[in-house]
Amino acid sequence: MTNLADAAPLPSLLRETRRFALFVLLALMVIGFWHVQPAFIRSANLFSILQAVSVVAILGVGVSITMAADGFDLSVGSVAASSVMAASYAMVVWQMDAAGTIALVLLMGALIGLANGLLIVRVGVPDLLATLATMFLLAGLQLIPTGGRSITAGMLLPDGSTVPGAYDPAFLILGRSRLFDLVPMSVVVMAVVAFLAWFLMERTRWGRVFYAIGGNETAAHLSGAPTKAYRLSAYVISGALASLGGLIVASRVGRGDVSAGNSLLLDAVAASLIGYAVLDKRRPHVIGTVVGAIFVGVLLNGLTMLNAPYYTQDFVKGVVLVGALAATFGLGKKR
Repeated sequence: MTNLADAAPLPSLLRETRRFALFVLLALMVIGFWHVQPAFIRSANLFSILQAVSVVAILGVGVSITMAADGFDLSVGSVAASSVMAASYAMVVWQMDAAGTIALVLLMGALIGLANGLLIVRVGVPDLLATLATMFLLAGLQLIPTGGRSITAGMLLPDGSTVPGAYDPAFLILGRSRLFDLVPMSVVVMAVVAFLAWFLMERTRWGRVFYAIGGNETAAHLSGAPTKAYRLSAYVISGALASLGGLIVASRVGRGDVSAGNSLLLDAVAASLIGYAVLDKRRPHVIGTVVGAIFVGVLLNGLTMLNAPYYTQDFVKGVVLVGALAATFGLGKKR
């Protein structure tokens, strides 16, 4: 006769350990770096880490929402980079103010997401191919208006004219100001986005339908859910969040840098995938994505303070990603 204890999936203690393993590792990393380099634990450095990962977390939330609906958005990095250039062009060349620029760029991101969604939902192009095509399209398109040069006040356009405008000082608040002279505004934006997205995905029927579509789109459709509209909205949200991330980058650097956003796609995807291991969800979710971004940010910041070579960062990210996914899905087979 089979012992009931042996038939249990996993002991309760082991399940709880797996649920909070990434939090335990994060705490151990902080303690370890603090022991080796006491300056690591200073509030200025901790908020610097959060500021560094804020854009990655925002983009990662958008990627996670598309993944929840059984999709994948490879264009977020290019949307963010194009938003940096678009915001700079709007203020420096068109002399728009901060409010108009922000509204224009967010609308642009939402429209790009809508175009992705229509290609996937209406035309039937696979999500990876559609968003990959958009990624290449935007990567080239953002360079055409300026002839491949970064946008700065007083620069020359390809037609030989000099741009008349400059960055609106009010726009720079988004990336350079601090709340109570302590918390970077980009961190506040990240927290607001994370809370709203978490509430939407975990506490509303709308979010539950997203996960139902990701689990079985046919079953969700037969139950009466407008699956195409939901999948379309996922890409619109992802595009808008990517543009928001680009706006933060633009306000932080204060110029239209053609190299801005080069690593954002890989970092955002890594944060989303590492999030699978958070709380042992084994699915995309907002809290996991934010924790994944912070986890990588703490690791890279600590290695930088210990003078580790910069060229090891991608290797370290890969090791963390492989380890998190192997632990999540490998051990999960025992369930």
